Amino acid sequence: MNATDPPSTPPPPPQAQAQAQAQQAPGPTEAPPTEADPPGIEAAPAAVAAADQRCGLIAIVGKPNVGKSTLLNALVGQKISITSRKAQTTRHRITGIRTRGATQFVFVDTPGFQTRHNTALNKSLNKTVLGAVGDVDLVLFVVEAGSFTLADAKVLSLLKPGIPALLVANKLDEVHRRGEIAPWLRDMQQRHDFAEFVPMSAKSAKDIERLFGIVAKYLPQQPWSYEQDELTDRSEKFLASETVREKLFRFTGDELPYTSTVVIDKFEEEPSPKHGRMVRIAATIIVERDSHKAMVIGDKGEKLKRIGTEARQELEKLLSAKVFIEIWVKVRTGWADDEARVRSFGYE
Repeated sequence: MNATDPPSTPPPPPQAQAQAQAQQAPGPTEAPPTEADPPGIEAAPAAVAAADQRCGLIAIVGKPNVGKSTLLNALVGQKISITSRKAQTTRHRITGIRTRGATQFVFVDTPGFQTRHNTALNKSLNKTVLGAVGDVDLVLFVVEAGSFTLADAKVLSLLKPGIPALLVANKLDEVHRRGEIAPWLRDMQQRHDFAEFVPMSAKSAKDIERLFGIVAKYLPQQPWSYEQDELTDRSEKFLASETVREKLFRFTGDELPYTSTVVIDKFEEEPSPKHGRMVRIAATIIVERDSHKAMVIGDKGEKLKRIGTEARQELEKLLSAKVFIEIWVKVRTGWADDEARVRSFGYE
């Protein structure tokens, strides 16, 4: 396809091909977002002297699918962490950065602590969680408001003494009987000596603003660790992988096991007189079975095409560039149980 011409609708790739390539499609109107937009990035404030600066590391922890990544994206003001209705989608320790006035907030979004399936992948994920909670200034322990399960209890047991923790009771908008929250909070105080309770919804800009004010009190007075306008310490290549993986899980739902992953084979930037910046990406979706591969490709390649199109549209906004992306699907049986292969795919 000519990069300078508007793309025409290509024929779908045949199902029988060993490799399936996601086709480009024009990116007109996207479906309206299902979540409220996070608060925008503020205009750059006046320079702040190093002696007046505050900076601290904040870990966001909780069981899978309690809204940790949605919270991180709202706090940073831009999407940097994968969000999906499917549990266990965050795989890496992702740092999000937000500088407001004299205070720099450095957030760490961790995988949900894995309590089932003792695979090499899950051991890697849990090691990431343990490393995060022991090396921060503050912990945001995220639970669903009004709920506390055995999985929540296992994560709570990881919190280290001496590090203040806030109880973030997320998804408050989904609680219909607000009168039940007060006794639930009293019960939670018996479980752990939380510094403060923050009932909230990560979708509410007002609640996010309130959380910033609470968190700032716990951060030490010290120079910033990052430049004022930085949003994450992760590379664009990593964000491309996360974006493709999010679309993969979003369009396959609970059918596809969470052990599927995405590897970026090529990430090349080249100048473009027409677009200013152009990025070519080649990605491979790794699955464990041939049946999973067929599921990802879909009938006549339509599902894979949709994954590629949605990923491209989002990456063009994220990277401020024209993006061309190719996606293949490959089977690697048992990769999640193979420590060497888990490491080769970028896990710690």
